[in-house]
Amino acid sequence: MGGGRTLLFLEDDKDLQSLVCTFLREKGYRVEPARTAQEALGLLSRTPVDAAIVDGLLPGLTGADFIRELRKTQPELPVLFASAFWKDLKSHELLTRQLGVARIIHKPYRPEELLVWVDQLFTRVTPPPPPPEALEEAEVVGDDLAASLAALNAEYGARLKDKVAGLEALLGRLRAGEGGALEEAYTVVHKLHGTAGSYGFAEVSQAAGRLELVLKPAKDGGGAVDFAAADVAFRELAALVSVPVKPAPVVAGPAPVLPAEGVLLVVDEDAAVRADAERLGKAHVVRVLTARTADEARAVARRQWVDGVLIHMHLDGPLGGINAAHALRAEEGLSQLPLAFTGAGDVLEDRVAAAHAGASLFLPRPFTSQDFTAAAERMMAARRPERSRVLVVDDDPEAITALTHALASDHIEVTGLGDAHGLMEALAQHRPDLLLLDVQMPGPSGFDLCRILRSTPEWQELPVLLITAHLGLEFRLAAFQAGADDYISKPVLREELRARVQARLERSRLSRERAERDVLTGLLLRRPFIDGVRARLAEAQRSGRPMALCFLDVDHFKQVNDKYGHLSGDRVLTRLGRLLGARFRREDVRGRWGGEEFVVALLGETAASAKEILSRTAAELSGMTFEGDAGESFRITFSAGISVTPGDGASVEELLKTADARLYRAKANGRNRIET
Repeated sequence: MGGGRTLLFLEDDKDLQSLVCTFLREKGYRVEPARTAQEALGLLSRTPVDAAIVDGLLPGLTGADFIRELRKTQPELPVLFASAFWKDLKSHELLTRQLGVARIIHKPYRPEELLVWVDQLFTRVTPPPPPPEALEEAEVVGDDLAASLAALNAEYGARLKDKVAGLEALLGRLRAGEGGALEEAYTVVHKLHGTAGSYGFAEVSQAAGRLELVLKPAKDGGGAVDFAAADVAFRELAALVSVPVKPAPVVAGPAPVLPAEGVLLVVDEDAAVRADAERLGKAHVVRVLTARTADEARAVARRQWVDGVLIHMHLDGPLGGINAAHALRAEEGLSQLPLAFTGAGDVLEDRVAAAHAGASLFLPRPFTSQDFTAAAERMMAARRPERSRVLVVDDDPEAITALTHALASDHIEVTGLGDAHGLMEALAQHRPDLLLLDVQMPGPSGFDLCRILRSTPEWQELPVLLITAHLGLEFRLAAFQAGADDYISKPVLREELRARVQARLERSRLSRERAERDVLTGLLLRRPFIDGVRARLAEAQRSGRPMALCFLDVDHFKQVNDKYGHLSGDRVLTRLGRLLGARFRREDVRGRWGGEEFVVALLGETAASAKEILSRTAAELSGMTFEGDAGESFRITFSAGISVTPGDGASVEELLKTADARLYRAKANGRNRIET
């Protein structure tokens, strides 16, 4: 991969140097490490290099100053610049335009991510396919590399206690007013922030980043250190390394009981904004919790399920919202908490900082009712994802197994297909959300299959990723001309595969939400519901399991509209939709049939078990209190009919017809009942 090219790696953190040098050398690069600008300049005077990787914070000289010095003698040398902080646009322009930096890499980075950008520095000629013995050797090298990296990770983790103890001593010297202690303490914290994440200790990296943010103003401006904030941040960091820091395998606990309504946490120091959010939440059947500070927000999130958080970007000062977001995501179970920020819409730097903090949305202040609703819906969908389906097509059974193990999770269901000729039947049967295709297979190639899909109206929008051993210009052109969305090279890197697949699934989900979801309830519309049920019915028939189909209808809904107002009727439908969305499994299919009618398909359930499940939902709904347009309180119930395959039919149409007939029998028998 490296083709024997030589890289200068200027980084004063020896731990990060060790990790990256090991990785890049295994990938075929010669790496010349340096820890100071002076050492690097001396190395360059006697050793030619093909590219340089430069850290932004160096002892005695900034990375930008080093690059400026470098350009006097090597104006064309490709340079990657690594920084733990996102610089403002002026600094970005200085680095990329004036100093010729090829790319700015945000720390902490993984070695695999760095390799992507290093590879892109060079224009590569596609080599001929390697012989089989070379592939076997590559697998051995890959195993050796994984073992080497695992050993380095373990070694680094074992030294974390000593690093934090040394930092504690430096903070004590800083409190005593000793000269130079601030610079030393900041350097140690900066290294922990940038390096711990690269070794896989994400929480340690995040905690060090919070302490770094506390020390940075004093370091940059020469003012006093906020020791109270520094003590809090250091205690969080120390607590993480006071126990064995290598994370144990995650053991799934019981699934949390989700509230029927969406729950949005609004963190804002402005009381008027909090009150406005509560008003909008009430109007759109979203439960709004509020907090004035980051500490209040963390307390709320510890005791209450939260679907997402909307944070003022400048909470208690510049980047205060970013700090609050980091603090929330550091809480147990909230590492993937959906984030949205509010701020001045015309400040690009705020939007960039929000994106790097992991925000999925940025709302200009003051936000509108439409902005608020869209943010709540998007965060709810991200926090309560339905299971995505991936179809892998490869003639190699071992490749299918490896890809399945890499992708399969609670959120992704993977199906393998070993014969490309059966693709269209497999698509109809499994209804995948994404397709992974090997390019080289007996019979139709991945390119051929792409062209077939793009000429078929039903599958024109299906995301397709090609898997290939070739990445030359000719391949890339052929892939995109055939209609592929992306490609990934062999051997497939697990982290890269997951990242690419999840990114495509998320974009596809958002597009599908707009086209297939009922705006009011968030449930599937009739046609996509039927498509989903057909896939589940085929799965039930393959495995010999039953499937129950339930028709629900809100009792006396016309009277609700007439007596309490149409907005009240909308609130009833919205809350029932949210209840159905929260109370069933990911593999169950839920839809709004039309008006006040809803449908649910329960895979693997008999008539008795489906009735029991639906009865619990009915009891929960009947216990809810609704409010009319004039403030009156009222309650509602629903009636339902259930059909079950195979006894009540072998097709979706037969099941729907039988369930509908039983629904009308339930209404004729007095309503608020379930007929099977």
